[in-house]
Amino acid sequence: MDIDIDLADRDQLLKLVKHIPASIRKQGELVKHNTGVYFQFLPWDWNSNLSTIDYDSAEQEKYFKIDLLNVHLYKQVKSDAHLNTLLEQPPMWELLEHEDVVSQLTHLNGNFDVVNKLKPSSILELAACLAIIRPSKRYLLGETWSKIFEEVWTAPADGAYYFKKAHALAYAHLVVVHMNLLVEQST
Repeated sequence: MDIDIDLADRDQLLKLVKHIPASIRKQGELVKHNTGVYFQFLPWDWNSNLSTIDYDSAEQEKYFKIDLLNVHLYKQVKSDAHLNTLLEQPPMWELLEHEDVVSQLTHLNGNFDVVNKLKPSSILELAACLAIIRPSKRYLLGETWSKIFEEVWTAPADGAYYFKKAHALAYAHLVVVHMNLLVEQST
């Protein structure tokens, strides 16, 4: 299991709680995982302050890694109430028709071709759009929404990376927050 938590500044949280940074095996050596931490005790090296087992092995041993991700966009959110307002406010979907706007949006920047072709007008369609940006689902780009929704969330038979529905929906909500922030800042 993999849990990602988005934060405006992960270092602020990590200063407050005991944790052990996760490690990953690269070219036979353990190096620091970019975002993973453990909030439970597991074998660690006091010199490097890293877990002494890589996260794949740690998962097999039932250790629970959490990925703490910096999402600097959240620095523009003033409070929980502000975030809820940004989430609840229907976005101006027509903004996605403008390349200059899409180029500013988190997770969509550089993918105007996909956004422009699909023209998402709901959170679910936006989530599917985010999934189709990934190479393993790019073949769905010219398909109808019905065909897209039949296949976009199924794991590829070859084991290639794809966006799971939960991740795509979370990212779609973040894009909506960003869209609504842009509108708010322009008024």
